Amino acid sequence: MKNIITGLLFAMLWASASVATKIGIHSAPPLVLGNVRFFIAGFVLLGFCYLVSRDKSYRMPTLREWRQLAIFGFLNTTLYLGLYVYAMKYIAAGIGSLATSTNPLLIVLLSSWLMGRRPEKAELWSIVIGMAGIGLATYPLLHSGGTSLGGLAILMTSMVAISFASVYYARIQWALPNLLINGWQVTLGGVFLLPFTLAFSDFSTVQLDHRFIYAVLWLSLAVSVTGLICWFYLLKIDTVKASLWLFLCPLFGFFYAWWLLDEPITLYTIAGTLMVVAGLYIGQRKKLGGELQ
Repeated sequence: MKNIITGLLFAMLWASASVATKIGIHSAPPLVLGNVRFFIAGFVLLGFCYLVSRDKSYRMPTLREWRQLAIFGFLNTTLYLGLYVYAMKYIAAGIGSLATSTNPLLIVLLSSWLMGRRPEKAELWSIVIGMAGIGLATYPLLHSGGTSLGGLAILMTSMVAISFASVYYARIQWALPNLLINGWQVTLGGVFLLPFTLAFSDFSTVQLDHRFIYAVLWLSLAVSVTGLICWFYLLKIDTVKASLWLFLCPLFGFFYAWWLLDEPITLYTIAGTLMVVAGLYIGQRKKLGGELQ
């Protein structure tokens, strides 16, 4: 029961990021919103590790670990989340949540490429069906003005970035605790993003109103801290079964977008979401079969 509650909480929180970001960018430029979020999340995580917890495993990284954390933070926070937040200015919130769920499909493709093995037919079909599903769900929004092709391109680039980050993370033999890894990577990623934020953001448009405050606090504390704690907990129990909870993210994401932003749910939305879920299932079916036997 504890695992089910944790999985549901993760899916609900993870799917809410696109809607919270969409709300927040009405009060501040996307990169400003992202940078504030990253620094708050880093401060909370590192503050807990070094100032609150008495666990001796929460130590300062070695020189080699600093390099690994910097690379992971650049891929996972600077590139992925930086591009994702920026893309939300040009796409519908539901599409942002739907695209996030394709991450396992891209990881399969990148892992095959980096490991020099040929992707299986099921893996290729999962990617084709998943991407086709996103295209189908996006189609009516391109005509209504809710999403642009440029925004979709930025979004998919961010998905490639997090896939590289996930593969890199899996290939490192980390000696640091997960909370410490997340705290440092999000902080370093925010530092790397800061020059771009300062160069390309119009700070005169920043409004420190309730939308900005609520969005930043939700994204940093609920998504980046609580959501990732749930995710790391699920990964520690079973990596394959943890990915099952990503199946629910598009469903929660479109519900939030409809409920909070009045984004329409059409037959295209439903059909596209079902295709992405089907692609996820096809890509994970073999692993799940082996795990559940």
